[in-house]
Parts: sequence; structure tokens; C-alpha cells
Amino acid sequence: MQDLASIASSPRRVRQSNEVAALRALHQFGPLSRAELARKLNLNRSSSGHIIAGLTEDGLVREAAQDEPEPAGSARRAGRPGILVQLVPEAIFFLGVEIGVEHINVVELDLAARIVSTSVEALDGPSLGVETAVERAVRQAFQAIPQERWSRCEGIGVSVPAQMDKSGFVRVAPLLGWRDLHPAELVRGALPIAVPVLAENDANAFAIGATYGRKSPLAGVTLFIVLESGVGGGIIVDGTLLRGAHGLAGEIGHLQVVGAEPGRTLERIVGLEGLIAAHRKASGQAEAGFAAFLAEVRDRVPGAVAIAEEWAKALAFGLVQACRVVDPDRVVLGGSVAALYPLVAARVAAHLQRFQAATFPTPSIEVYEDAAFGAAHGAACMMHQRYLSMESQRFAEDPPALSATG
Repeated sequence: MQDLASIASSPRRVRQSNEVAALRALHQFGPLSRAELARKLNLNRSSSGHIIAGLTEDGLVREAAQDEPEPAGSARRAGRPGILVQLVPEAIFFLGVEIGVEHINVVELDLAARIVSTSVEALDGPSLGVETAVERAVRQAFQAIPQERWSRCEGIGVSVPAQMDKSGFVRVAPLLGWRDLHPAELVRGALPIAVPVLAENDANAFAIGATYGRKSPLAGVTLFIVLESGVGGGIIVDGTLLRGAHGLAGEIGHLQVVGAEPGRTLERIVGLEGLIAAHRKASGQAEAGFAAFLAEVRDRVPGAVAIAEEWAKALAFGLVQACRVVDPDRVVLGGSVAALYPLVAARVAAHLQRFQAATFPTPSIEVYEDAAFGAAHGAACMMHQRYLSMESQRFAEDPPALSATG
């Protein structure tokens, strides 16, 4: 029987490791010449050529003529356009699914980690059992994808607003009413195909997606906050996700707000459910949604402005408490409720200045682009990252095939 050292250094594993490194380099740096890719891989041209040939045969990379002008000082000689090696974006895809309290968001990524499509459907999560919610999420994920393309799916990531440990086990998802379950296993069982599935807390997924694919790790400390019905945080320290001892780092939504009635936590004030309930009560519009509330804030309707002021004050309070613990350089807001922040940014800043001690620095605050799809995007990025690793199902002895229902 082979020992672990010989298995790890076998020619097959070395080739697989080099293929992973090549795919990562092309994802990180974009199209490269054969010489540039060989240097990135620290291989000679011949060995690098074998790796490129294998990936080309698998349909994952292709050659393309360089048609852009060379930068000043480039070592490449003038003449015929250079031949570059690049990923084939449409070769495979990854799905990210966010199962929220009031919606299901789906994001499709290609091999270049670019967003191909997004979709959102309303969901009354608390009124549905977990099996029904999962079935609806899976149906939504695949409904816009022709069945003949399903075999190109290389993974599905799932994000949930839940207290989740490092293995993806949900201890409790209070807003959904879930307890003691593995979302990834439930999704895997409901899929029409057999592919890898990973689950993650929604705020952690948001943080992963917002920092994924950078040419260099995000330096410093960044607090990513998802603002939906629940409010959660993901913490990135020098490019690495800080999960905490039990996977619960960043759960700022459970902070008790000073001056609020007992049991009224931060998420009940700044979360989507609390905002809509407050607006409906103040406006008398029993069916009014978040968009109507935002419109009234923009129009300076007194009742809506008063609710927005309470929101700004509570958010500032929560940020101050979090900043005293993790001391972030920046705060990035995501989730659908993040759309309110630009309308009250000055008020948040004023409350931050009032709450924060003069000896503590105040982080910058920004709203993430495509904030509403941040958690689903991050879930898809998790699967893309897994594919560009030695855990890729490409290297499995028996790759998953379409299931009987596919």
C-alpha cells in the first residue's frame, strides 16, 4: 500500500496541482501568454505546455490572439499579435442560492467568476417548512437553465441567515424557525443532479464574495454587514474570514440596544421586517413594502423620516459596539435594506460621532454594489473557489453524474 507522502507526490497529483495553479492564475490575472503562465507556475515551457494542452482538451482554456496594445516598456517584440491563454467562461457554471426570510436569491457564475444571471422570488420563509423552502430554492435555481446545460454545473453554494458552525451545521435559524440541521445535505437531496454543495451563514458568504478574486488579499479589517430581516456580520482580517470559536463571529444583530424596550434587539430596529412593520403602522398602509418606505424617505414624509432617523441611530449604535471589539478599517453594507443608508448617511455619521469615544477611530462606510445579491454571490464564489482547488470534483475517481431525476 502506498504511503501518504508517495501519493501526494505522485505524477498524477503533481499534474492535478499544476492544473489547479494554472486555472487560478488565469482567473486571478486574466489572459496570459504561454511564457507568462509558465513563470506563474514556476515550470519550464514544456511542462507548462502539457498542462495547457490538458486543460484545453477538457474545454476549460483556449488560445486567443492578443489584440490590445502593449504597455510601455513591455518586453514583447512588435510584429504578429501574441497568442494568449485564457479561461473558457461558458465551459462550466456555479450557482449561489440565498434562502432568506422573505426571498430566495439565485446567482449564476461562470468559470471566470463573472455573474451570468440573477433571480429573486418572494418567500414567506417562517410559514414554510425547511423541506418546502429548499425545494423552492432548487426549483428556482434551475428553472432558467436548459436541462442540457445542467451537466456543466460544478457546485451549488447555499447561504442562510442562521447560527451555523464551521461544518455548516445550523444550530438555529431563529427567523426561519430552523434548528439542528445541515442545509447542504437537504439541498443535495433535492437536486436534479449530483454536484458538490456547501452551506454558509449569509453574512460570511457576503464577506467571501465581496473579497473573492482580488489580485492581492484585502488588507486590514473589514466588517461586512447583511441588512435583511436579520442583521449579521462577516469579518475579514487581511483576506481571511474570522469565524470565531464557534462560527458565530459578527452576529451583531443580537445586540441589545440601549434605551430600547427589553428584547428589542438591533435587528428588530434596523432589519427589513422591523422597518416595514414600523412604516405600515405610521402610514396606515397595511400592504406597503420597503420600496414605498424608501420613496417616502426621499420625499421627506415626516413619519418615514422619523423611522429612518431611528434606524440611523440604531445602526450607529451597533457599529460603535462592533468597532470597539473588532476595530475595522471599513464597514461594507449589503442586503436589500442597505439601500436606505445613502439617504441617511449624514445622520449615521452624526450619531457615530456622538456615540464613539474620541480615542476610537471611526471606520469608513460604503454600500456594496449589487448589495441585495451579496450573500447569493458569495455562496457561488465558495463553489468557484472549491473548483479551483485540489478538492475539485474533476479529480474524483468517480465524478458525479446526472441523477435519476435529472
